[in-house]
Amino acid sequence: MNDTCGYRKLQELIGHRYKDSELLVCALTHSSYKNEKHNAADYERLEFLGDAVLELTVSEFLYKDNPDMREGDMTKMRASLVCEPTLAFCAQELKLSDYILLGKGEEKTGGRTRESIISDVFEAIIGSLYLDGGMETAKGFIEKYVLTDYRDKIEFRDSKTTLQEYVQDKGYEMEYVLSGEEGPDHNKRYKVDVLINGQVSGSGCGSSKKRAEQNAAYEALKRYNRN
Repeated sequence: MNDTCGYRKLQELIGHRYKDSELLVCALTHSSYKNEKHNAADYERLEFLGDAVLELTVSEFLYKDNPDMREGDMTKMRASLVCEPTLAFCAQELKLSDYILLGKGEEKTGGRTRESIISDVFEAIIGSLYLDGGMETAKGFIEKYVLTDYRDKIEFRDSKTTLQEYVQDKGYEMEYVLSGEEGPDHNKRYKVDVLINGQVSGSGCGSSKKRAEQNAAYEALKRYNRN
């Protein structure tokens, strides 16, 4: 979705109207698209910058929000928040994958749903916001999409381990069951159910069985937390 209307909608979601719209275009441009269209730049340099801004912002937030937490625990918490799966999860609210500019080959091989690409673009967006609007603009975006309910996002990152520990503590039995798949071999989507004591406790979809299992575990954890 690379038309003017699409960019306007994305800017509304981001919460910033770009003075230099080319920064946003660059943040969305994968190298495969640049190579096919002979564009001037892809998102890699902006990703480098955005990664630094993200780490600093998250570090400052965790330092202030957890005054009694030791350095090692803050490091682990930060790692869970800025890792590839968590950033791809954060990007879902923006529907960021819809806007990425990909070459035809990358598109055909499932690049639009690849977490490594989505998380890279998310960091590139942060870099573009820093250049276009300054540190406070970039921080505002990170606070909204990464740090809001950040403990839930950490739980998502560690959902399979957390659920396994919960099940073992209760003496329950658990298994993951592949319940569906669709799409061509190079771009599969999987659905997995997690069964606890024979009952479906959560379901999840993903571009890999591992990701679908993680999403299913997260849904099961949310269900148990509500109860």
